Amino acid sequence: MNKVALVLGATGGIGGEVARTLLARGWRVKALHRAPERAAKQGDGLQWLAGDAMHRDDVVAAAQGVDLIVHAVNPPGYRNWGQLVLPMLENTMAAARASGARILLPGTVYNYGPDAYLHITEYAPQQPVTRKGAIRVEMERRLRASGLPVLIVRAGDFFGPDAGNNWFAQGLVKPGKPVTAISNPASPGVGHQWAYLPDVAETMARLLERADALPQFAVFHMEGHWDADGTQMVAAIARAAGKPDLKAGAFPWWLTTLAAPFVTVFRELREMRYLWRHPVRMSNARLLSVLGSEPHTPLDIAVRRTLQGQGCLPPSAAADDGARQVTSGVRPFSR
Repeated sequence: MNKVALVLGATGGIGGEVARTLLARGWRVKALHRAPERAAKQGDGLQWLAGDAMHRDDVVAAAQGVDLIVHAVNPPGYRNWGQLVLPMLENTMAAARASGARILLPGTVYNYGPDAYLHITEYAPQQPVTRKGAIRVEMERRLRASGLPVLIVRAGDFFGPDAGNNWFAQGLVKPGKPVTAISNPASPGVGHQWAYLPDVAETMARLLERADALPQFAVFHMEGHWDADGTQMVAAIARAAGKPDLKAGAFPWWLTTLAAPFVTVFRELREMRYLWRHPVRMSNARLLSVLGSEPHTPLDIAVRRTLQGQGCLPPSAAADDGARQVTSGVRPFSR
């Protein structure tokens, strides 16, 4: 393929998953890190470069000769998110102008507020009700105005074996411990949209292979895993843990309210509560019109691999073998 990508945020969940997927599809992948010798993993195949996504010169230098810049970098633990996110994006855009590279941005459902409800298309009105949502909208506005080639793939809440900050690990189970309890943040009967990281990365890779046919500014939504009544994800966790009768308890929203002024993670979780009170669902019809199908790992396999990766279940060769089988069947947006 002789394509070269620079991944910003390769040690994170989606950045690492995209990097591994591109490598498997023949790309040469570079990654930027403040301590590359620490970030490097033996045999990971990435070319680690010293630099900081907050320093424009570092990003521009790292992007020389690349075809793609994956902008998957975020401040760790949500610290100074509002102050750092947009400057980092500006650095990526400067690097893309200098190198002629396309920018790939993992998008989210945060762009949409509770007014959107169901059947959200890529160009539906965006009226975010949270600080993160407003920043996400501004990021996309700047990318559109830049005139650069851009691909954005919006998806639901991430989960996966190597996911970083995410609702699965911070709200439903306790990483590093056997599953003895499950919390359910959803209000009764309210659906929620999830996205398994390997499926997201595979979707992005397939779209990139059709980049010549995409518009300059291309946006796609994924269906992912739609939990229609807010109980399917917790039930899959119970089955994976071998405890199908384990009932989920209510998520302690009261605790996030009390701790929000003091604990950044709790403040960020509380801000997204509307997504558990209102069914906000994105349609993948446009994606299907281009790819014909959406990569989709069955929920039980995806959940089992996620729990194994987070140290909640012991590794299982049989489970891993089954998890490699990603269904490529058509994933229509169904009511």
